[in-house]
Formats: sequence, structure tokens, C-alpha cells
Amino acid sequence: MRDIQHFISGAAQPGVSGRFGEVFDPNTGEVQAKVALATAAEVDVAVQAALKAQPAWAATNPQRRARVMFEFKRLVEARMDELAGLLSSEHGKVIADSKGDIQRGLEVIEFACGIPHVLKGEYTEGAGPGIDVYSMRQPLGVAAGITPFNFPAMIPMWMFGIAVAVGNTFVLKPSEKDPSVPVRLAQLFMEAGANLGMDLAGVLNVVHGDKVAVDAILTHPAIAAVSFVGSSDIASYVYSTGTAHGKRVQAMGGAKNHGIVMPDADLDQTVKDLVGAAYGSAGERCMALPVVVPVGAKTADAIRERLLAEIETLKVGVSTDASAQYGPVVSAAHRKKIADYIQIGVDEGAELVVDGRGFALQGFEKGFFIGPSLFDQVRPTMKTYQEEIFGPVLQIVRAESFEEALALPSQHQYGNGVAIFTRNGRAAREFAARVNVGMVGINVPIPVPVAYHTFGGWKRSAFGDVNQHGVEGVKFYTKIKTITARWPEGMTEDSAFVIPTMR
Repeated sequence: MRDIQHFISGAAQPGVSGRFGEVFDPNTGEVQAKVALATAAEVDVAVQAALKAQPAWAATNPQRRARVMFEFKRLVEARMDELAGLLSSEHGKVIADSKGDIQRGLEVIEFACGIPHVLKGEYTEGAGPGIDVYSMRQPLGVAAGITPFNFPAMIPMWMFGIAVAVGNTFVLKPSEKDPSVPVRLAQLFMEAGANLGMDLAGVLNVVHGDKVAVDAILTHPAIAAVSFVGSSDIASYVYSTGTAHGKRVQAMGGAKNHGIVMPDADLDQTVKDLVGAAYGSAGERCMALPVVVPVGAKTADAIRERLLAEIETLKVGVSTDASAQYGPVVSAAHRKKIADYIQIGVDEGAELVVDGRGFALQGFEKGFFIGPSLFDQVRPTMKTYQEEIFGPVLQIVRAESFEEALALPSQHQYGNGVAIFTRNGRAAREFAARVNVGMVGINVPIPVPVAYHTFGGWKRSAFGDVNQHGVEGVKFYTKIKTITARWPEGMTEDSAFVIPTMR
């Protein structure tokens, strides 16, 4: 059985707490590894390593930091198959989806390769007599990231890619459910530095753990900023605890993304988009689309009929099956949670059109598989609509008008993403302007912005004022300094006893 260790100051560090978590193979249901769970003291060791490395790393000019990111990107791409196989073996998503997970993270690394340009400040010559004003962006020091199980490659790279490129050092606490890929990324980062003749020990550290490690990060006085992705309740806790201890915090929470289908939509294409967005990665992603809102009874009936036909073609299989659309969910506990939500929906009176609870894969009966489920006649008052299921469950919530459809995502407690499917440009434009949601797709079912834009939801989907990656990510991981300079020709005896002005 593999033993997954911490990665601190450029080397593997065995755990000393005596506590371990089990890492399963979701395809078979078997335990394949154990991962050390850190104490607060072990988190401190990682922070001290980051503190020691930070001054020299910050003093490294932006071009050289960018070269490290270029080399890191090259190494990750060269090991794509290895990383995807490792990711799938612990998470359960199919290989193609794992490669997408890694590629999405690499797109942020690509953005970080251009960090010298993004870090340029502003300059005003002659703001006053002989006075120039300019600004510079400087790193915060040590930053930390707490990442979820559903994207063990992408989300860590979203965080540390920007943070280290601008001159911070980083402590990453990944999910203990699938921790191997984050460690491998840290090793490749070290290799990238070595290939360029640079010792990057302490720049990127990985500690594994549960709430003990999370609390140690949130309360550590040397950590200046914390980025988090996970459930909304924990995001709220992370935000309140971290900010109470003087940290910058961006905490991304849950979601209940809606797909509004107008009567003029291309229904054949829309249904394919809905099925992929709802059931891809077994629905275990915060940008999944688990609610479809057809406008009008005729549209709803047509969508339902097409969905049934499309769902029948879905293949659920092991992660290595290239023909499978999705694989198992991450754990037996999560599979039970999804099944419990399906039963709640039945008890609340929704119509269960397709029931995926009885699905079993021959030869892998102990794997954490669950088939696709479809509900119709779901009402906004139902618990299954109000809460995030995070599984392969699609709900049809019928609306009679555009205004009713617009109100559903706008009034929901979550505001991460939303999509509208229509051929009407005016309706799409009005929807995008008025909907109370942070990310909008127009005929795009999963509206995750490209890496040089920014990712973030509204309401209980995000806590904090600054979004992830793009220029917003640079702002989050840096502090701005403004300098006002005067170079007089001769000294003056006059002193300024009032606030200076630019007259």
C-alpha cells in the first residue's frame, strides 16, 4: 500500500501525527493508499520553509520566475498521461476528463508565464512641480490554498500558479481524498527550477490533513492570504476565521447552476449540452448544470422527451474505459449522499423519471458507481432544488415565462453560474444583464471563463471581494505600493506643515 507524505522544502516529509486518511480506488472500492494527516506543528514547518524561501524568490526578477512557469508547464504536458492516470485512479473521473482537469490548470500557468507584463505598475510624470508618481505591485509573503477533491490538478494550479509567479511562496493543503497529483505537481515545480539551475526548496509546499490542518492555516500569523474552494458552509467558516486573523481570503462555495431553455432554442444541441454538463464528471463539479428550466409547456415536454433518449445512450464505466462518459463518484459516503437526495426528491413529490440508484457495473460491484437520474415537476420549495446534490442528478423545473425563468437563478441562494439557450440575441442580452449570478453562458452550458479572465460566483457561492485567476488573481496575491518622488534642484528651508498638494 502506498504511503502519501507531505512535501516540504523540496522533499518528501513523513507524517508524525500518527493519524492517516484512507485513499480509495473509486472503481473497485478498495483502499489503495494512506495519507498522513498533519498536526498544527507540521503545518508550521511548511510555513517556516515558505518564509525562509520567500525573500530570495521575491527578489528573483519576474522574467526568471516566468521561465520557471514555462518549464513547469512543459514538464506537466510531458507527463500528461502519467498525471491523468494517477488522478483518475484516486478521483474516479474518466481519463479524458482528468486530462481536461490538468489542461484547465495549465491554462492558468500559461497566463502566469506572462507575469512580467501583468506586474507593471502605473507612472505619472510631472504630477506636480518636479514630482513624479508611480506604483508597484509587490508579493504578500506566504500564501496558502485549501482545495477540494473534484479538481485535484486544476484548482491547485489556479491558486499557486498566480501566487508564486508574483513572488509569494505557497503552502497547499489539498483534499485528503485524492492527494497524489498535488504532490506530483510540487515535485515537477522543483524539477522545473532545477532544470534552470535554481533551487526552489520551500517555494511550493504541500501538507495533507483535515480540519486540524485547515485551522492551523487559517490562524497562522505568518500566512498573509488564503484561497479556498469547497462547500458554502465551510467557505463561510474559512472566510470568517481567516479574516478574523488578519488574512486576505477568497473562499468559493457551492452552486446550483441553471440552464434556461427558451422556446426558440436548438433543442437537439441544447439537450446534448445539458446531458454533458449535468452528468459529466458524475456531476462532481461546481460548474455542473443540474437544473434545466424550460420556458413553456411545449418546450418542457420536448426537452424531457429528448433528455430521456440521450440519457439512454450514456455509458458509465471505469475510469480507464475510453468509451465511458463518466466513472464512479469519489467515495461510498458521497454515493450514499447522492442516493439519499434522490429519495428526498421522491418523498417531496417530484417525478423520478430515471432512477440511477440501482446501477451496478459488472465486475466492479464494489466500486462507487451511480447511474444518471432525472427528475421532472421539481418545485423551487423542494430541498433537492435548494441544496447542492453534487452528483449525476438533473432536475427539470418548469417555467411559464421568461420572467419566471429569470427569477429562479436570481433568487436562489447560490449564484455561481447560469446558462441561457436561445437564438434570440435580445433575450440573451437582457438575461445576461439582469440575472443575479456571477458567471453567465449564452448557449454555453458550463461558462467557466478562460484563464486571462476571472472566475467567481455571487451570493453563497463566494465569500470575499476578489475572484480567482486572471488579473483579479494577481490583485489578490499582491499589494500595491504608490511612490511620490521629488528631485528639487536645490534644498529649501521651508517645511510643509500642511498636506501637500500638486499645485
